[in-house]
Amino acid sequence: MNSQTAEQPTGHARIAGQKGDIILSARGVTVGFGDKIVLEKLDLDIRRGEILGFVGASGGGKSVLLRTVLGLNKKRAGTIRLFGIDVDEASEEERMRIDMRMGVLFQQGALFSALTVLENIQVPMREYLDLPQSLMDELAYLKIELVGLPPDAAPKFPSELSGGMIKRAALARALALDPDLVFLDEPTSGLDPIGAAEFDELVAKLRDTMGLTVYMVTHDLDSLFSVCDRVAVLGKKRVLVEGTIEDMLASDEPWVMSYFRGKRARQLDLAARK
Repeated sequence: MNSQTAEQPTGHARIAGQKGDIILSARGVTVGFGDKIVLEKLDLDIRRGEILGFVGASGGGKSVLLRTVLGLNKKRAGTIRLFGIDVDEASEEERMRIDMRMGVLFQQGALFSALTVLENIQVPMREYLDLPQSLMDELAYLKIELVGLPPDAAPKFPSELSGGMIKRAALARALALDPDLVFLDEPTSGLDPIGAAEFDELVAKLRDTMGLTVYMVTHDLDSLFSVCDRVAVLGKKRVLVEGTIEDMLASDEPWVMSYFRGKRARQLDLAARK
């Protein structure tokens, strides 16, 4: 991460754009490790204001693509554009501004175990902003309230939190700089059905109130059916199908048919229609 500071006291100045604009575009992306190619000539677009569910078989490369977009994995070919900027051609200042416009919730939360909830949320603020401690405290408490955590969660360490509270604290950290684009990596994994449904509702509410765009890597059919505007299916090292749930149900791709028209999917669909 870049350690430069910025002047904006609450994160960054949002750049105007219309809902539906493409804010993340991947073209011909190829990623491999050693002799193994994980992604090959993959294309994907994410539109402003949508919740995109990204799904595929375990080990198929969903998290690899996410980490590649974030710059944590190197690609072998292709281009990735974020907010209209080719990340390979971005200057250091442009890259910093792009980073500030994105938030990430990693699998299992990935909170720093030696930091309190309040301190975890302040990590991006310390990294990118030059703010007095009192203002960082105020902003962190606002994020705690925003994700539905009680104020007394602030001084607690991750080991003192339930699984659902860890997810919310990690989401608060992802929102620390008021990002435009949020990446959620398996956000409901490990949660009970009630907790997962509540988290999905929170994500949808935040999208509507903050104008977020959400890229959600998930296996959770409930999330795909209830909150995702579009779904992209990864298979054969590329995006096989993308579209609405209705498009998924109409697809004749074998894996897509098995996943979205299997027994559990039919039960979800019937429940949604009642």
